[in-house]
Order: sequence, then structure tokens, then C-alpha cells
Amino acid sequence: MTNPETSLGSTIWRGILGRCPACGQGKLFHGYLTLAHRCNRCGLNYGFADAGDGAIVFVVLVAGFILVGGALFVEVRYAPSYWVHAILWGPLAILVTLGLLRPFKGVLVALQFKHKAQEGRLA
Repeated sequence: MTNPETSLGSTIWRGILGRCPACGQGKLFHGYLTLAHRCNRCGLNYGFADAGDGAIVFVVLVAGFILVGGALFVEVRYAPSYWVHAILWGPLAILVTLGLLRPFKGVLVALQFKHKAQEGRLA
């Protein structure tokens, strides 16, 4: 069921595509951000996965870089009115964050599987 020889790049790509980290064929998500209970191909139980708020931290950093950089460029280059900024960057912020959230969550779950991450335990 598990392939220990899976490369890091392959693991990340499976997470981006929302595929099972073990077989690469089954679906990782049941809804947009809801993890499936198990893989529909190999039967891997996704109970080990706990991405929590980790994905949104990375999404905020990446989306903030893209959006603030874009807003600064547009302001310096074209100096539009504030309402143009609101109309342009408001919807774009929603689209960028929602577009990045699922792939980032998939990558975090796939990396948890690859590195056998689990809750800390006292001996």
C-alpha cells in the first residue's frame, strides 16, 4: 500500500492535485476542503492527517506577497483612484486565497504521510 521510494517532488505533486499520498490515484478530498475518510483506490485511512490551520498560514503569506506586490506596482505605475484598487484587489484577494487553499492543504497532508508525522507522545 505505501511506497517508501516515493520522491519528495512526487509527494508534493500528489498533494497539489488532491490525490492519495500513498497510491497517487484516489481522491484526497471529499468536498472542497473536507478530507475523505479513506482512499477510494487503496483504502488508506486519512485519520493520520491533521493539517489544521497550517495551510492558511502559507496561503496568507503567498497571497499577501502577490496581492500587495501587485497593488504597489499598479499604484506606482498608474496611480488609480482608491475605488479602482477596491474593485480590482478585493475580488482578486478572494480568488487567490481560495485557489491556493486546497493545493496547500493537500501538500501538507501528503507531507505528513511521507514523513510519518503524528502527535507528540511522551515516553
